[in-house]
Amino acid sequence: MSEPHVEGLKTFQSAFGPEATMDRLLAEIASKGLTVFARIDHSALASGVGLSLSRTELVLFGNPRGGTPLMQENQTIGIDLPLKALIWQDPQGRTWLSYNDPEWLALRHKISRAGVVIDTLRKLIEVISAAATGRPPAK
Repeated sequence: MSEPHVEGLKTFQSAFGPEATMDRLLAEIASKGLTVFARIDHSALASGVGLSLSRTELVLFGNPRGGTPLMQENQTIGIDLPLKALIWQDPQGRTWLSYNDPEWLALRHKISRAGVVIDTLRKLIEVISAAATGRPPAK
């Protein structure tokens, strides 16, 4: 299976299992001075109600310096902030990392004046996701 395609979503296969990918992701987030606001283990929550779900865990992270200028232009982008990374395992046991493309978010919420902020967020999440998955960052 190739990288799954969902509009506005960037998805990359990890060279590591879900736990190692998550550990690497959290370490990279911390190294950038960002805050983890929430960590949601969808698999554990599913198990808690008697349902089965392969490894699926979401991390919400960021810094108000990055998101606030975007919300100053259009507060609806607050539904998509802070940044999120989803680590999940497919039926074949491969681990993936997915995140919303900041450029897509800007289009979705008609953010026009915050190009520098969007570009900074795009580069930041690319570096973080590359480190977490063990791939070289895009140039």
